[in-house]
Order: sequence, then structure tokens, then C-alpha cells
Amino acid sequence: MMRKMVAGTVVAVVAAATALLAPTAAQAGPYCGIVWGSTGKDGAGLTVPGAGSVINVRAGQHDCYDRLVIDFNGGAGTYDVQYVPGVPYQALEGTLPLRGGAFLNVVLRAPAYDIHTGAETYSPADRSELVGVTGWRTLRQVSWGDSFEGYTTVGVGVRARLPFRVFTLPGPGSHSRLVIDVAHQW
Repeated sequence: MMRKMVAGTVVAVVAAATALLAPTAAQAGPYCGIVWGSTGKDGAGLTVPGAGSVINVRAGQHDCYDRLVIDFNGGAGTYDVQYVPGVPYQALEGTLPLRGGAFLNVVLRAPAYDIHTGAETYSPADRSELVGVTGWRTLRQVSWGDSFEGYTTVGVGVRARLPFRVFTLPGPGSHSRLVIDVAHQW
């Protein structure tokens, strides 16, 4: 009888420990399989022949993330994208006024003008609202920080500090794109 009680107790303890250690639905895996993290990303190691100029900024919504795309009329150049307390203007004092609980500083090593003529290749109609993201799940605002001496700054207001990834895509033709995806949640 004592053996059965001990065996029953051992089984109950093992079952309880297994239940405690088993992953719950919340622990089952990362949101949408996203494992990007929120630390800064850069394209410092990129070799970019024929880096072009910024020609457009656009955005889109996806099931698991919001996407910002910056178009170039050549190679995308290198970049630095990171969360900062405030996104500084390019070559001006102060920081961009941005909505959101966290701010991504997007610094492109590409101008928004033709380096030979000085003519603008991208001139936003509204510098504080490059794309309309009102009501989106993650992005709160995309703002122009200016372009100076071959560098361009874009500020992104985000709901909170969330995982993001950055990558470049070739095309169409000789053009290229820098893509920044910011997850809706962890």
C-alpha cells in the first residue's frame, strides 16, 4: 500500500513539474516567427557600387509588421537604423518632433539630391508626414530630417520599442530599395 502511495505521489509530482515547464501558448514561440530584436542595424559592410539618391519614401501594412520603404535611383548605399531618445535633424540643431513611444533614427549614406547638379531628387510635400500612417498598428509618424553632404535622415515614430529588421532589395532596373519592417509586438 505504501509503495502505491509513493509511486502515485511521484507520478503526481512529475506531472505537475511537466505542466509548469511546458510552454504555454504565450511561450510557444516568437510573434509571427519574428526573431529580429530591437538593437541597431547597419549596412556598414555593404559594398554598394553606384550608390544613388533618395527618390521616394512609402509605407505599407502587413499582418505581422508595418513596413517603411525608401527608394533610390541607384544603389541604396549604407545605412544606420537604431532606436534613439530623439532623432536629430541632419546638420541642424534639435530633434524632430515625432509621435510615438519610441523613435527610430534612419541615417542613409545617400543624398536626396543629384551630387553633380545639386537638384533635389526627393522633396516631400509635407516634411513632418512623409507617408500617412495614422491609425496603423505600429508606425506613428515618418518625418524628414533633411539631406546634407551626402547623408539623409528620416525619423520614424513607433508605438513602442519593438523588434525591427532592415534590408536592401535591388530593382526595379538600376534602382534599389531600403526596407525597414517594425513588428506589431514582441
